Amino acid sequence: MITATKGFRVRRAAAVVVTTGAVLATGALTAAPAQAVTTPSITAKGGFVMNGATGKALYAKAADTKRLTASTTKIMTAKVVLSQSNLNLDTKVTIQKAYSDYIVAKGASSANLIVGDKVTVRQLLYGMMLKSGCEAAYALADKFGTGTTRAARVKSFIAKMNSTAKSLGMTNTHFDSFDGISNGSNYSTPRDLTLLARSAMKSSTFKTVVKTKSYTAKTVTKTGSTRTMAAWANTNTLLGWNGTLGVKTGSGTDSKYCLVFAATLNGESVIGTVLTSSTAANRTADVKKLINFGYAKIS
Repeated sequence: MITATKGFRVRRAAAVVVTTGAVLATGALTAAPAQAVTTPSITAKGGFVMNGATGKALYAKAADTKRLTASTTKIMTAKVVLSQSNLNLDTKVTIQKAYSDYIVAKGASSANLIVGDKVTVRQLLYGMMLKSGCEAAYALADKFGTGTTRAARVKSFIAKMNSTAKSLGMTNTHFDSFDGISNGSNYSTPRDLTLLARSAMKSSTFKTVVKTKSYTAKTVTKTGSTRTMAAWANTNTLLGWNGTLGVKTGSGTDSKYCLVFAATLNGESVIGTVLTSSTAANRTADVKKLINFGYAKIS
């Protein structure tokens, strides 16, 4: 019995050696695959995230459904301005009463610019992108549109916004305003707005503006004196969180809460959009989930 037991042990050991060798030969004992990244659930009705470096889609929820965009529209306004040939950011623009009247009539967000003050294009960009000043957007559209009347200039500027959208492949987008206050036909999608943001972020000026948390403008009054404006705080409270660099918030009664975002951490870049979040808090939570998910998917 002892001999038989020893023989069994020898044969069993040999079998183990053979089996182990076969497993190693087939590579079955290589490291276990990385755990799958769980796709997050967001409350926003639409969302999209892409790899900022490659443009590869990482997440999509109703990514091509057309929705109101609110003030995220101002990304395109800035894009058109910064695409002007021979642009001088220090060119001064006089704030007209029409811009102020527009704010009052629309109940729109304002950078509190003063009628008659001379404000540089650079300052208008900060006022528009940080404080979401609709009068700043109006001033830029009036300045960089073409035509003999203000209405004609604004109309031509909006046409430039739409032609730029077409050139970027934003196939489900149409603009009818310079600030996102829709006149009945102002819409885009999470995918399209993300394409826009990726293009806009290639401008060093745009990138510098949208990542700024606070900016104080010094304007020139009618009498030639200097007016120091109250600081414009960026409406994007996520700036700096987990590498967040921008881009633009939006909100409205019908559009609810929107955010186009960009973030870079440890060399990995993600860009995305959420549209129609029910609350500002839900918008923030949604974006945090998508940024973390985007990083995880890339790595």
